[in-house]
Amino acid sequence: MTRIKVSAPAHPIDCKILLPSSKSISNRALIINALGKGTYQPENLSECDDTQVMVRALQAGPDETIDIMAAGTAMRFLTAYLSVTPGKRIITGTQRMQQRPIQVLVNALRELGADINYTANEGYPPLEITGSSLDKESISLPGNISSQYISALLMIAPTLTHGLTIQLTGDIISRPYIQLTLQLMKDFGADARWTKENELRVEPQLYKSIPYYIESDWSAASYWYQIAALAPEATITLPKLLANSYQGDSKVAELFGWLGVETSYQEDGVTLTKGTPKVEYMEYDFINQPDLAQTFVVTCALLGIPFRFAGLQSLKIKETDRIVALIKEMRKLGFVIKDSENSILSWEGERCTREEGAIDTYEDHRMAMAFAPASLKISDLFINNPQVVSKSYPRYWENLQTAGFIIKEE
Repeated sequence: MTRIKVSAPAHPIDCKILLPSSKSISNRALIINALGKGTYQPENLSECDDTQVMVRALQAGPDETIDIMAAGTAMRFLTAYLSVTPGKRIITGTQRMQQRPIQVLVNALRELGADINYTANEGYPPLEITGSSLDKESISLPGNISSQYISALLMIAPTLTHGLTIQLTGDIISRPYIQLTLQLMKDFGADARWTKENELRVEPQLYKSIPYYIESDWSAASYWYQIAALAPEATITLPKLLANSYQGDSKVAELFGWLGVETSYQEDGVTLTKGTPKVEYMEYDFINQPDLAQTFVVTCALLGIPFRFAGLQSLKIKETDRIVALIKEMRKLGFVIKDSENSILSWEGERCTREEGAIDTYEDHRMAMAFAPASLKISDLFINNPQVVSKSYPRYWENLQTAGFIIKEE
């Protein structure tokens, strides 16, 4: 598919949607299980591209080239994993992946004793990694780097000769993702904890091999909250979402409550119902939930609720520069979004004539999924390269059709 037209359902939305399993938990469980040489494979793994790439990479033999394609999480987690795993391997990815910086993680691993070389451009993939034993036991890093760098180091830490202490300086972004990593490590038997507000300690010991079931993905749930907020009427049931989830993006339930979506928790999931927005202006710092930002930019504008969203600095280094992409694509819906300090997006109600053209997705799954629900408010909504959703939610378009949306290939 190169382009689709998305049209709103002709009837009130009343559906039950089985979400994909959590990509964040799947990828962490796979790495931890592999480091522990687990006899159990994690159950209910995500079907998304990122996780399937990780599965294939972990099955690769010594001296193989590993192509993780567009999977940024896999690139970061595997770079650390391969540093402590016997064998020499090259890890590479798509052209966009080869433009995404990885020097902070490589420098940290080298400081711990890792043998990593760049095969093309300094600071960027592809990488040649020779696995070895790492002996240094402490490192200092800026707290405002991608939490995936920190998580990658944490997960290999039990295999280090003396364990690892990580000192984080300055503001710490995406703390819930670090917490998610610590929690999974503990589930698999590691002694990993915060020792101070800005210091982490992991003791040297083997991971345990345990059966592990992956819960549904709260990030994927965000698009159904968005649909409930934008639809005239909606009742949406999402099984296998946990109220006390490890996932930081479970915050979406509280945030969409401000926009009038009510969440009812049952034993095996949640039900969303359409209500009335409780705010006339939304201000929030997404430092801990950056993947929700696109969804709220689109939703608030279409509801006519001005906003100021901070903490978006990590959006610059995602699958695309999401700040630039959002500003450009929102003009196609007729909205003028402003950015400041490379980390804040705001809308004060300014409109413009809708610019022509389909919504471009920039090889970014979340651009496609955040804009598709706009069809509830915008007619003639076209989306380019809709297949990008396979990165995290392969059945997204199929699930929209279950809810009554009309998807037509152009």
